[in-house]
Amino acid sequence: MNMDQLKRQAAARALEEVRDGMQLGLGTGSTAKHFVELLGERVAAGLKVIGVPTSEATRADAERCGVKLTTLDEIDHLDLTIDGADEIDAELNLIKGGGGALLREKIVAAASDRMIVIADDSKWVPTLGKFPLPVEVIPFGLGATRRAIEKAFAECGVSGQMAVRKAKDGHVFVTDGGHWIVDAQLGRITDPPGLAKALSAIPGVVEHGLFIGLASSAVLAGGDGIRVIERRKPKGDQE
Repeated sequence: MNMDQLKRQAAARALEEVRDGMQLGLGTGSTAKHFVELLGERVAAGLKVIGVPTSEATRADAERCGVKLTTLDEIDHLDLTIDGADEIDAELNLIKGGGGALLREKIVAAASDRMIVIADDSKWVPTLGKFPLPVEVIPFGLGATRRAIEKAFAECGVSGQMAVRKAKDGHVFVTDGGHWIVDAQLGRITDPPGLAKALSAIPGVVEHGLFIGLASSAVLAGGDGIRVIERRKPKGDQE
């Protein structure tokens, strides 16, 4: 079974969690694209849902598949968000943003009662950081912002090369929000929550690709089948 088939398997398993009448966050990326396509098949068969897309690419996919769309200005919450990830650790902390949609993805995830992450099992890692960490930035004052990011990295015990992301045409990649992305090759992030907090405090940083405490569960597809991992609750949250 190839990687694309595994991604579709994960998407199909997550689709089992969708109920009639739900308000859904629709993720971005190759695995989320499978989910939107499968959701479209269910909608064509009579399922009634409404979705909020996390990117213009996902908006186009959803419209093509016949999924009704809305915005977070028109509804007050989402029941469930289904999205992919570039890396997932045992605490269900994530690195996202390889596709450049991290800002909208995080807004949608934070507005959701639950977030299910779908991926092939190669995305499951012991420690985040091998995948470059995307940091979405304002172009103005980029030099100052990069220096502040480097300082935050040093304070959190990580370091690595940073590069402004380029599009396929060689020009600077511009997000749907009109921002740039700096990708940081950190290798190993020992304290994802601490680094997330430090990056969020930098004025020129719009958002970063560390998703902490947002994923409720992960659906991983591999050669041995599907695994579903639920996020462990902190001790103070145990029922």
